[in-house]
Amino acid sequence: MPRNPRTGAYQPFKLKPLPNDAHAIGSDFQRYLSYYLGRFQGCSPPYTYEALAYTLRDRLMVDWRNTWNAQLEPGNRRAYYMSLEFLIGRAMGNHLLNLGIKNETDQAMLEFSQTLEEVMEQEPDAGLGNGGLGRLAACFMDSCASLKLPVMGYGIRYEYGMFRQHIDNGYQVEEPDHWLREGNPWEIERVEYSQRVHFGGRSEAYHDALGNTRIRWVDTQDVLAIPFDMPISGYRNQTVNTLRLWKAAATDEFNLNEFNAGSYIEAVRAKNEAEHISMVLYPNDSSENGKELRLRQQYFLASASLHDAVRIWERNGENDYRKFADENVFQMNDTHPTIAVAELMRILIDEKGMMWDAAWVITQRCMAYTNHTLLPEALEKWPLGLFERLLPRLLEIIYEINARFLRQVSLKWPGDIERQKRMSIIEEGEQRYVRMAWLAIVGSFSVNGVAALHSQLLRDGLFHDFYQLWPEKFNNKTNGVTPRRWVAHANPGMTALISTKIGDGWIGDLSQLAQLKPYAEGGQTDFYADWRAVKLANKQRLAALVKADCGVDFNPAALFDVQVKRIHEYKRQLLNILHVIHLYLRIKNGRMDNWVDRCVLIGGKAAPGYAMAKRIIKLANSVAAVVNNDPDVAGRLKLAFLPNYRVSSMEIIAPATDVSEQISTAGKEASGTGNMKFMMNGAVTIGTYDGANIEIMDAVGEENFFLFGLRTAEVDKLHKHYQPWQYVEQDSDLREVLELIRSGHFNPCEPYIFDMITDAIQSPHDPWMTLADFRAYVDAQDRVATAWQDTDGWTRMSILNTASSGFFSTDRTMLEYNREIWKLKPISS
Repeated sequence: MPRNPRTGAYQPFKLKPLPNDAHAIGSDFQRYLSYYLGRFQGCSPPYTYEALAYTLRDRLMVDWRNTWNAQLEPGNRRAYYMSLEFLIGRAMGNHLLNLGIKNETDQAMLEFSQTLEEVMEQEPDAGLGNGGLGRLAACFMDSCASLKLPVMGYGIRYEYGMFRQHIDNGYQVEEPDHWLREGNPWEIERVEYSQRVHFGGRSEAYHDALGNTRIRWVDTQDVLAIPFDMPISGYRNQTVNTLRLWKAAATDEFNLNEFNAGSYIEAVRAKNEAEHISMVLYPNDSSENGKELRLRQQYFLASASLHDAVRIWERNGENDYRKFADENVFQMNDTHPTIAVAELMRILIDEKGMMWDAAWVITQRCMAYTNHTLLPEALEKWPLGLFERLLPRLLEIIYEINARFLRQVSLKWPGDIERQKRMSIIEEGEQRYVRMAWLAIVGSFSVNGVAALHSQLLRDGLFHDFYQLWPEKFNNKTNGVTPRRWVAHANPGMTALISTKIGDGWIGDLSQLAQLKPYAEGGQTDFYADWRAVKLANKQRLAALVKADCGVDFNPAALFDVQVKRIHEYKRQLLNILHVIHLYLRIKNGRMDNWVDRCVLIGGKAAPGYAMAKRIIKLANSVAAVVNNDPDVAGRLKLAFLPNYRVSSMEIIAPATDVSEQISTAGKEASGTGNMKFMMNGAVTIGTYDGANIEIMDAVGEENFFLFGLRTAEVDKLHKHYQPWQYVEQDSDLREVLELIRSGHFNPCEPYIFDMITDAIQSPHDPWMTLADFRAYVDAQDRVATAWQDTDGWTRMSILNTASSGFFSTDRTMLEYNREIWKLKPISS
């Protein structure tokens, strides 16, 4: 085996690509089924899925290895995307699309009397995220691979993912989602790259060989981080990037004395506590134990990932840390991994022997921070006592960072003590906290928001002091979604139709969808009919899912009105439900003017400790039970709450949706990505002037978007004198809706259960201002109904939404990240 002339390391063997014809795929599938799994034709479906997954993984392996080797070439700059969530969904369909072998695989499966769709249905959704944040990270990884950018993802391999939601008597019930119960054939364990992560202990001073005072972290309770790699394939470009997920495990140390003395529980306590770190996605942090576990998870991710990146860099023959920032950049996805700023300083100072100033220059040059929220309460901060007990050495470093930073602030604004308090990383008060977003801003060279309005509001509001100090740090990177997953894979009918008109180059370059605009504007009858036929087939597929999961019959000829996302008051599922009740009352009162039949679908999970969100789910289900079973309604209005909303269900929902509900309180939604998935699939948006809605409306034109409601400045102004009773008094429709809820019409056997909802939205302190936007929302929905009745006009709007969606590809987002932040060179593997 030849050696690398530069490093002296052995050169890897060249792997030969495997054949991708149906016979070869079938032969390998049978080999895995029979020889590896010990099963035979006719076995249960999960084993056929596993055998096929191994067969396809083998076909990724050559490109995966070649990509890895190419990225490790000396001098290549690499990016590391650190996120506590990667909501990647199912992998098989995505890899089949990217490899371009779906037809061959389908043919191979038919030889075994199975359909590819049946096999693919056996794959569980990977439980690695809560919602939009994790799905965005997954889309980012897809685009980086498709653009050949050398980006590795770092996350946690949660044993139990986001809980499985089911509905019992209208209430959300959470069940564990043990998505790894049957294993994960896509992952490869890399025990040889395990890292040791420290907790607890104390700091000890000593002098190095040059007489400098140094600190070492001693008497720690250590945890092993074991990496599991998953392939992220690019779109037909022989590139396979890596998502590295860390599993927590106990170290080899074992207290034999305690075991021999009969203290079995104490002897294995360390093992149990270690494994808890990667056991559950995002523990509820309302309790002290929950807070501690969550902080452990965040440091576990940051420490293991940074040490791994350092190992990779040094393994490539590098040891001059003055070049480290030239060849490495770390993107921190929201505040969760921002402890990485202090951890990189600790590695450089304590472990690599650097002096503070040199280490700080390196840290600030290679850390970048993405903010995803405008809600101050969502910016994580940790009690000082907890931080000191769990990460004492890190707290010392944060104190020093803060002291040096506040001196910089005082030089800029002498004597402005209030500003220093606002900007301090340590929040003073009765209880003191570490502000993690502040640490991220101070320690990063780039701070970005995720939509134009969001970034502007960060600069003008939440981070205004920091923007005044460092305006050059702040930038915007409007989110996107990957067209491979959300159109080419999720909507094959529309994909084929579009490709017959403009070719299939748009799958890799979504801006080419603009070529569809003449087909929308020309009133081409045949294309309009084909477009509607594809949409109808997609609606029939969604209707089957709703029937199976909810027991509700959706008429595919009706308007499909959809709102699926995390349940939260600011996202205002409640406003949607109030409108459904309003439509129900119109039917009961015989007011059928401008009526269109409508099927309303709501889906999403509420955080286990979020009582109001869970009560909104109950209201949705209670209203559905009445509306769907009232003989006066006679099918003209349907409401369903889809349980256990997840990536694989969104792949069915997005292509079938006619109206996309994006109705958050203005100034509260950072961006949104569901709005983009719906737009790409031809849905028309009804939405507020918030997040990426604004850029969607700008792209498609206000005439093809149903805008309503207060704007951010109006919301801020109204807060000072908000009187919701005035809206109730002035609007008989609103008053009728609220009276019907309060009457117990939807909860005759559970009196008063919705009083907490009606009390909250009628409070002058309601920050979401649901009632203030009710009338504008109802009027906008009337405009939707009018537009729906013009079949050709609606089809034109639908086509134009798809044709105008090119900007919202994560390929564009990643190119902007790379051009303005990462500055990587695409790798030819």
